[in-house]
Amino acid sequence: MKLSSYYKLIGFHVLLGVGVFLYRPMALAFFLLTSLYFTYKIVFADKTLKTFYVLLACAYVVGSEVFLRMNGGTVFYEASKYLVIAFAALGLFSNGFSNKALIYVIYILLLIPGIYVAVSSLGFESDIRRAVAFNLSGPVCLGIAAIFCYKRTVPFKQLKAILIALLLPLVSMAVYLFLYTPDLQEVIRGTESNYAASGGFGPNQVATVLGIGIFVAATKFFMSKELMHHRLIDLFLLGLFGFRALVTFSRGGVITAMIMILFFLGLYYIKVNLKTKFKIKFSVVAFLMMVGLVWIVSSIQTSGFLDMRYANQDAAGREKADVTTGRIDLLAYELGSFMENPFLGIGVGKIKELRKDETGVEAASHNEMSRIIAEHGLFGVFAFLILLITPLVFRFNNRSNLFFYSFYIFWLLTINHSAMRIAAPAFIYALCLLHVTYEGRMIDGRPKTVDGRPKTEDPRAKNEEPRL
Repeated sequence: MKLSSYYKLIGFHVLLGVGVFLYRPMALAFFLLTSLYFTYKIVFADKTLKTFYVLLACAYVVGSEVFLRMNGGTVFYEASKYLVIAFAALGLFSNGFSNKALIYVIYILLLIPGIYVAVSSLGFESDIRRAVAFNLSGPVCLGIAAIFCYKRTVPFKQLKAILIALLLPLVSMAVYLFLYTPDLQEVIRGTESNYAASGGFGPNQVATVLGIGIFVAATKFFMSKELMHHRLIDLFLLGLFGFRALVTFSRGGVITAMIMILFFLGLYYIKVNLKTKFKIKFSVVAFLMMVGLVWIVSSIQTSGFLDMRYANQDAAGREKADVTTGRIDLLAYELGSFMENPFLGIGVGKIKELRKDETGVEAASHNEMSRIIAEHGLFGVFAFLILLITPLVFRFNNRSNLFFYSFYIFWLLTINHSAMRIAAPAFIYALCLLHVTYEGRMIDGRPKTVDGRPKTEDPRAKNEEPRL
């Protein structure tokens, strides 16, 4: 993507954020227009570009989801997940899929018995529909996206464009958040997650997607070959996302983003030549300076409550007994439900209802792992093991994806603090399964052929995989 086009797209999304703030119905119009646009691009794309447009469309929908949700900009609450499913299904219909992706078909089939249990225990059809929509839309979205992506080849240049598609709608959301709460000191009075600082929406979801923005901006900054003044745009965006993510007071998305960046930097540093290693060291210094600046500004803007939040203290400076803010209790309850119903589980959507009946507390699960086990029993255990192990086996045989560990870590950490309330963990998990090719030169500077193999006369190198 040309720099001029990138800056124009950023400018457009800045204006979009302002426009939606001034006139909320614009969000729904934008959702409908982008849905039609990407459907058209996928349907009429050349077969060689079909995969790219499917992933580009899915990435843009995932990046837009929370911003549109907070402004009533989707036809219904789970619409973005269904749109990702629809786009992936269009790609599967046109380009097929790998036979080895059938493991994810089995994963989806393992979820069906939980529906039967729910049907037999829930008396009203509306409750069943709601339970399936809210609790299976995420897992099914993951399954369909994984089937589409498994062993599908994508050039690295296209993968970077897909990540930019994730980032751009987050620019709109960040602008919207600044307009929604221009004076944070007026709304922050303690150390709890803050809805006002999150655009009036769920802080956990807002921080999670802003964490994606932090990661994408950071990777662009570290990998960019442009002059420093161009790279400063990415560093500025990183600071913008970081500030708004911190002041939500939801820690999961921020911590996950930083761990993703560490995994990316570790793998990237290993693969590059000495000249690029020196450049990375300089970039890390600039990155750490920005992180420090963002933290200082955030601390001042929140009157020091941010420091207390990350030190696990309440507004009075007393250490909280539970650093997980109640998540451990939810986890223990769900594991207990599994022990009581180990074979078929308690049924899709039943854990929230059961918890309310027994404890009087209505709280949604934060942990997809314990929820799927509680609601699906042993079928859920096998389903989760498929998700956990399959990417690692794939990675053992295919080390081409520079972002593999970052994507995998995002999925694993996010489903343990935010379950699958949004489409992001499902789609980003699927990106783990791509085969990535590199043109021109390898990351470490050696010449390469179009298929990613080193140009060398050594016959032993003919069957080598790309080093990344």
